[in-house]
Amino acid sequence: MKKTKLLWQLFLVLPLLALASCSESDGDDEEYPNWKDQNERAFNAYYTLAQSEIESGSKEWKIINVFSKSADIATLPEDHIVVKVINEGIGTGYPLYTDTVSIHYRGRLIPSKSYSEGKIFDSSWSGEYSLATMKPFEKLPVSNFIDGVSTALQHMKIGDRWEVYIPWQLGYGSKGTSTGSIPGYSMLTFDLTLIGYSRVGTTVPSWKVSGK
Repeated sequence: MKKTKLLWQLFLVLPLLALASCSESDGDDEEYPNWKDQNERAFNAYYTLAQSEIESGSKEWKIINVFSKSADIATLPEDHIVVKVINEGIGTGYPLYTDTVSIHYRGRLIPSKSYSEGKIFDSSWSGEYSLATMKPFEKLPVSNFIDGVSTALQHMKIGDRWEVYIPWQLGYGSKGTSTGSIPGYSMLTFDLTLIGYSRVGTTVPSWKVSGK
């Protein structure tokens, strides 16, 4: 019953976003029309869904306040990331803001005119997701990521694989990237796996070992 409810809510939200993109693009060459409104509606939908699932006792969803704000200050939806747990790892510790990490990740936008499933703007792997064959990005400082990803990493155990929904305020803001690959006001969805992490002054483990 809970799974049916979850799928119903997700499939209610995402097709509406795709339809809005197509209808507003009729006769319009813009790839991202009404982009701010679409992205804010998308994130708020995931935020509301996660709230409902958490209240129902689900362990698959998390709402985490941005690392730079305490829970009593982070009172707005956009002060948070939303997480759907795909796989739970077996690690016990968590990376610190000053640590470096080895990760797999794929970043995607919401659906737009040319990308019915959302444009993939960056990825550490190609083809199918397989921990046996993929090589992660290594020695990446947690502090170098956008706030949404940095927040997620500081709550992940080794082996965790999360789908992370990040509001534009914790992503690339109102301006987007200088290359234009991510427009302003973009909610970002990351498929994120933590393979390993290391503290300052310690040896970075091999991905073949830490990825087991």
